[in-house]
Amino acid sequence: MTVTISWHEASARRLERQFLANPAPRDIPAPDIVAAMLGAHAQALSAAELSISVRSTGLTRADVRAALWDDRTLVKTHGPRGTVHLLPARDLPLWCAALPAVPSGAASFAPDVRVTEEQARQIVTAIAAALDGTHLTLDELSEEVVARTGPWAGDRVMPAFQDLWPRWRQVMHRAGQCGALSFGPNRGRKVTYTRPPRFTPLPPATAVAELLRRHLYAYGPSTPAYFARWLAAPTAWATRLFTELAAEGSIEEVVFQGAPAWVVTGDTEFPFGGPGPRGVRLLPYFDAYAIAAQPREALFPGDASRRALAGGQAGNFPVLLVDGVTAGVWHQRRQGRRTTVTVETLVDLTARQERELAVQVERVGEALEARAELVRGVVAVGPHA
Repeated sequence: MTVTISWHEASARRLERQFLANPAPRDIPAPDIVAAMLGAHAQALSAAELSISVRSTGLTRADVRAALWDDRTLVKTHGPRGTVHLLPARDLPLWCAALPAVPSGAASFAPDVRVTEEQARQIVTAIAAALDGTHLTLDELSEEVVARTGPWAGDRVMPAFQDLWPRWRQVMHRAGQCGALSFGPNRGRKVTYTRPPRFTPLPPATAVAELLRRHLYAYGPSTPAYFARWLAAPTAWATRLFTELAAEGSIEEVVFQGAPAWVVTGDTEFPFGGPGPRGVRLLPYFDAYAIAAQPREALFPGDASRRALAGGQAGNFPVLLVDGVTAGVWHQRRQGRRTTVTVETLVDLTARQERELAVQVERVGEALEARAELVRGVVAVGPHA
């Protein structure tokens, strides 16, 4: 008999597996939390530090930075959708085999701007060689890439932020996704890049199948469309992948929200008939849960869709979760050792929820190594780009 799963049942299990229902004990290290999230979005590193820390009872941004720059158990590189993420170093053989195997959409650059596939390979090879055993700023890396490939790679033809970037930068994310490039610690105010620790990638087909299974474990039940959206991949490709894994028995079909969806075979334990998720949580910009949990209209119901999404895109606002759904937005502004956390709610909170919100604000302060003050009011800051 096909298992039927409601939004509340799926939401409760997802939050539990994300350390959002019950934060991880202090002795669970940051890489384990990041693995459960399937990467922490780190375009703004401070947001990634907070995403990880609020899932723990004791981690702070200093612990995340130590894992990243000292222990190197975390790596800052290009992850899903080509965006910058923190990933566990131990999982690079998986990520750096799976992500290059995900087909991308049509190139968005004009024909005279694009690089050929052969040129892209030359650029990635040059980046890997230039960064081996060293840290380079972007300008230094650009000089090395041009010297190792040719003047064509340095042509400033790539439109970006009211400027023109050199041609080679259009495949920079590919270098990150395949393990040729990662971020290093800043040199003053300048970003540096380096090559991550050497590893042997998994076979691409094995890695893609494992990535799907991990996605289903963390965010299931899921569908080809949801998986494709998470990776910015073609839905047709994702559909073929689901079909292949279903045929070999790795995943099984369930009914979710009245429609077919999939979970890892045998992973059908949900809190059936339970009250659903309970509690208040503050998720920062681009939190993995806000981006990956689907269907989006269930996570952002009613006014939350208008207020907490930007053009239908999740992550551009920090969100307040109440009982597993978005019920407001928030913003924190730090001044010295104090931070003001302004929370704008879309629903009336109960007395219990008000107390939980105060605890969450205090936890945000601890994670940021600051003393936090809660302010209730309108968040005037617009969406993060």
